[in-house]
Amino acid sequence: MNINLKGKRALITGTSSGLGEVIAREFAAAGANIGLNYHSHPDAAEKIAEEIKKMGADVLTLQADVSDSTSVAGMVNTVVKKWGGVDILVNNAGIDGAHSLTWETDISEWEKVVKINLFGPFYCAREVLKYMITKKSGVILNITSVHENIPWSGYSAYAAAKAGLSMLTKTMAQEVGTSGIRVLSLAPGAIQTPINKSVWSNSANLSDLLKKIPLGRLGSTEEVARVAAFLVSDAASYMTGSTVFVDGAMIDYSNFTHGG
Repeated sequence: MNINLKGKRALITGTSSGLGEVIAREFAAAGANIGLNYHSHPDAAEKIAEEIKKMGADVLTLQADVSDSTSVAGMVNTVVKKWGGVDILVNNAGIDGAHSLTWETDISEWEKVVKINLFGPFYCAREVLKYMITKKSGVILNITSVHENIPWSGYSAYAAAKAGLSMLTKTMAQEVGTSGIRVLSLAPGAIQTPINKSVWSNSANLSDLLKKIPLGRLGSTEEVARVAAFLVSDAASYMTGSTVFVDGAMIDYSNFTHGG
């Protein structure tokens, strides 16, 4: 299938590495202009921007803290002043935080994870929808996780935020459907990225992880990015309010592969 995003104005958060970077490249290859949001590492963001420009895309590099509503408003205003609006928003920025059982958790760290993973997408969607509603078109894609459904001991803030983001997706889709705007979630499973290198680079950890994946392997960022490009394109024009899992069937309770 030939995905066509030609001329679309896409704002993608958390693009300085990992999945966000690959999604940006995939969208640019499909013809979109790219707003590259990053929180830190400006050199990495600028390097990615230069590479994407060579693909023919117009690129904006946008420093903003998605957990801060004022910072997000400034970022979106910059995009609107430059491009006149936003056609696609991908809420990708996120952290899982440090492993900590609920009764041992530092409250400020718990709040930080929720602010980035749940408040951040809300802030970004709130600002972008002001323009999408006027135009009566647009797509918001929220990157959640298999942990919107699967509990994850020691990561209560992350799991709670991703579950909340799933319901936020459904609620926003309900609110904006008659305005021609689609809102979806994409939930990756175990994807090989720099952020989880400590898992896949350790043979014992990797072996344990693979037991949880019926396909028996990690996914790649490219596999997720291709689905993301499809979901924001007109090829998925009748899809909204749901989560698409890209997880090798991790969500499918692999412990029951051989029966109960």
